[in-house]
Amino acid sequence: MHRWKVNLAVLWFGNFLVMAGMTMITPFLSLYLKQDLGLTNEHEIGVWAGLIFAANFVTSFLFQPLWGKLSDRYGRKIMLLRSGFGMALVMALMGFAQTPLHLLLLRMANGTISGYTPAAVSLVSASTPKERMGFAMGTLQSGGTAGVILGPFLGGLMADTFGFRPIFYITGSLLFIASALSWIMVRENFDRSAAARAPQSSVVKGFRELMGIPQIPVLLSVTLLIQFAMLSPMALIPLYVEKLNVAPENLGFWSGFVGSVTAMSNMICSPLLGRLGDKIGATKILMISLAGAAVMFVPQAFVGSVDELLVWRFLLGCFMGGLIPTVNALLRKHTPDGMESRAFGFNGSAASATCSGP
Repeated sequence: MHRWKVNLAVLWFGNFLVMAGMTMITPFLSLYLKQDLGLTNEHEIGVWAGLIFAANFVTSFLFQPLWGKLSDRYGRKIMLLRSGFGMALVMALMGFAQTPLHLLLLRMANGTISGYTPAAVSLVSASTPKERMGFAMGTLQSGGTAGVILGPFLGGLMADTFGFRPIFYITGSLLFIASALSWIMVRENFDRSAAARAPQSSVVKGFRELMGIPQIPVLLSVTLLIQFAMLSPMALIPLYVEKLNVAPENLGFWSGFVGSVTAMSNMICSPLLGRLGDKIGATKILMISLAGAAVMFVPQAFVGSVDELLVWRFLLGCFMGGLIPTVNALLRKHTPDGMESRAFGFNGSAASATCSGP
């Protein structure tokens, strides 16, 4: 098996576990605050739940460019392991939280040391042949998407089976296993002496240099808009599903299904569109996917049933599957050698920015 394929397989698994761990807390966060951390007022629970959920993304937004800079200096694998083992420890510590403040601080710490996905993207992009870049980026993306889909489901299932606190211990253990596999099996061709001799610039200066390349700000803006378009309707989906005459006892199921069906088709189509991008060009796939996704949003406003909404949400995910992987492939193409990790770090910040609102 080619080395780049081994790296891709291991990092797909790691990306899946990281994203599943990030979203696993979603279904039971309010219940955890109420039953284990002593909150009783509903308004207070809502405020703390919003702060705790957003905290991870706020600190991630701030620190990912720094980790990208250090990755270009010291290597992508060491940043990958720093993030993986660090998040494994912090996730396990969340199970020992005694107050909402403890949980908030740990979520902030988790976002601060995060950066597994940008490091994985950078490492895969550096080890993959250029003619297979689209396929590799699409496959890696599908791992993260699968984690987003299954994370809330697995979190809810384990909450019913084991209670709330053991979920954090289990998730931390899985992240540790993924990091250990990355340590043992992932190989990186990185010349530290050459990187040390290269001129070093601050995060701000590096950002200015990258913004001077015409394609980079466009691609970062595309990432920001993609994430905003995907996430902004999520909070309103239950209300919209309710208006489609769904029985109250089935509202939770159908809301969750409508929310996840887009990620399902995204996961399926990402590798396929990435492979197609290797043949006809990533730019063409990006333009087709952007146009298709824009069109697929419109009919969702006029559906008369949940079944119709599911169809359009599924088709939306098919086009969305061609966006993030092609953006990553194009970022690698247009970023100067030695600044790849920094570019992916800024791209990760752009993605986190849309998740950090209330």
